[in-house]
Amino acid sequence: MSGQGGTHASGSDDDTVLAVYAQRSAASRGRRFAEPPPRHRTEYQRDRDRIVHSTAFRRLVYKTQVFVNHEGDLYRTRLTHSLEVAQIARSVARALGLNEPLAEAICLAHDLGHTPFGHAGQDALNECMRDFGGFEHNLQSLRVVDELEERYAEFPGLNLTFEVREGILKHCSAANARKLGELGERFLQRLQPGLEAQLANLADEVAYNNHDVDDGIRAGLITIEDLCGCRMFGRQFELVRGLYPQLGGRRLVHEVVRRMIDYTVNDLVDASTAALASAAPKNVDEVRSCSSPLLMFSDGVREDHLELKRYLREHLYRHFRVLRMTTKAQRVVRELFDAMFGEVNLMPAEHQDAARRLEAADGAMGRARAVADYIAGMTDRFAILEHRRLFNPAERT
Repeated sequence: MSGQGGTHASGSDDDTVLAVYAQRSAASRGRRFAEPPPRHRTEYQRDRDRIVHSTAFRRLVYKTQVFVNHEGDLYRTRLTHSLEVAQIARSVARALGLNEPLAEAICLAHDLGHTPFGHAGQDALNECMRDFGGFEHNLQSLRVVDELEERYAEFPGLNLTFEVREGILKHCSAANARKLGELGERFLQRLQPGLEAQLANLADEVAYNNHDVDDGIRAGLITIEDLCGCRMFGRQFELVRGLYPQLGGRRLVHEVVRRMIDYTVNDLVDASTAALASAAPKNVDEVRSCSSPLLMFSDGVREDHLELKRYLREHLYRHFRVLRMTTKAQRVVRELFDAMFGEVNLMPAEHQDAARRLEAADGAMGRARAVADYIAGMTDRFAILEHRRLFNPAERT
């Protein structure tokens, strides 16, 4: 790696705030392409700012979680979800003495490679790519920040630091890890990521569960009465009812959900503080060499979270209205892929060029990857529009 790990920037971390096991920007393993250090920001603040200004980040506003974009303006999108994840991570990072800008940058970037139509789109694109290396949104997020963003004169992608790129890559097969050089080593050596990356993963879980509850109730697909059967929701609901017996409607739901988040976040801080005290890592390297993550929920809250996740999977994600939209969304993705893989000239010129370039280097696998890049970058409504352009004779091209 031709980075600049160990080079101090004038905008340095506040060492009086960071714990010994936090990742300091001055100790970063650097960037793929060497750059002068930022004058008035830390390296991770620079990364965060590059992510926020990226094209892929802006597109997240029209990529959805559970509900397709045109179903309503008030449901979560990938953008609002990423902001909520970052907010949770920042609060926990400060409480634990971790590097707040690093945790924030990872959270803001973690969904940059997600397809249109949420997990339904990812599953469909993965199936289309089955014979061509598969498709996984964490790897695609890394591909976006390393290769696909086109903003800078001196390098492709955003040229983010090793630590942010590592945090984006939550999961990775051994076969893919071998292709990633230093970034893939921790998967091959079974090492842990830094604490800020561990935090981003847990903050994602907290935001996902609680906000899908909120959106599911708003959509009328799940009910408060049924949710009270889940321990995490039921306890907070009874507490709110006792304190505010006349409260109803949206204010009741918001009060319960915010208390669920607060309860879970406080537990994450307490359980992680205890785990860190027990392991007593003296630096980031000792964090990485641990046999398991050091950030965690207590056993009770972890089980409550899993119970709520199981409920949402059965009653929200498999609700017939969601499944109908899922089926339509997957058909859109599959048909777009089949058409464009069969004839790359159906894509805009820049994506045609990418397909030919990748095909020259890697055959059919390269062509498939270029098509997947194009589809994964689409928003929900653009994918629907492209599908109409290709398959509806009455639609203008």
